[in-house]
Amino acid sequence: MRTLVIGGTGLIGVHTCLELAERGHRVVVAGRRRPDESSLVATLPFMPGDYANGDFDTAALSGFEAIVFTAGSDVRHVRPEDEGTEYWARHHSAGVPALALAARDAGVQRFVQVGSCYHMVRPDLIDTDPYVRARRDADEGVRALADAGFAATTVNPPPIVGMIPGASARRFARLVRWARGEHDDRFPPLVAPPGGTNYLTVRSLAEAIAGALERGVPGTAYLVGDQNLSYAEYFQLLVDIAGGSGRVRVHDAEHSFLPDRMIVPGRGTLLRYEPPAEQTALLGYRRDDVAAMLTEMVAAS
Repeated sequence: MRTLVIGGTGLIGVHTCLELAERGHRVVVAGRRRPDESSLVATLPFMPGDYANGDFDTAALSGFEAIVFTAGSDVRHVRPEDEGTEYWARHHSAGVPALALAARDAGVQRFVQVGSCYHMVRPDLIDTDPYVRARRDADEGVRALADAGFAATTVNPPPIVGMIPGASARRFARLVRWARGEHDDRFPPLVAPPGGTNYLTVRSLAEAIAGALERGVPGTAYLVGDQNLSYAEYFQLLVDIAGGSGRVRVHDAEHSFLPDRMIVPGRGTLLRYEPPAEQTALLGYRRDDVAAMLTEMVAAS
């Protein structure tokens, strides 16, 4: 299957490209910038473009049998002063369904959008958070296009554990130094904010995306996830794996490694859920993978 991965140079996109290539897909990487030589997808064919600017029109998408969209923007990608309804419409509620429509018109047979879990797990946030509302609108807008010849689905994950060479690896290496107790003035104390979330590794997510692409039921939104951990439990797991000796305590204040703006449901909230067992089996992704992934990441840091 000739498959285009839009956002294929990012964390989720890179791991998705590798998973699909291993399964025999003829993968093409799409992104705003060509991956550098250190990228894990540097040897794959590349198509430049920005979906939010409408670069992937029907002509550009012709010839692909499948498309995976992993380029979704979140609060990490926009300055607070630029965030607003117009931004989220361009990058989600209007931009992603427009991309899916161009794909359907181009004759693409299968389309997977990677969204987020918040509107499924905390639907109350739809009315108060423009980001969550835009994610919901993108999800529903894409799936509304599904028909007998266009198997459009959405995979909605929680926060992701993983890294790739480059900026994400450098950020994680700094977190490892903190977990080991290598403190200096730039590091916060060994504390965590109250609350917690479901976590999923990028490896598990890539497997779920591949499962949705190959076996997903048209028009379905798949809620995926793995382990429910408090932020203190997650940080303690990292401390233990990294060889640190400290004990993480809860401190009800903003954390420099996990700013309040990054906690979509709000500091102190426990975003706990169990993904539907039948959907997990259908998509075929591994569970209980957080510790294994953190161990690999620490070893590579």
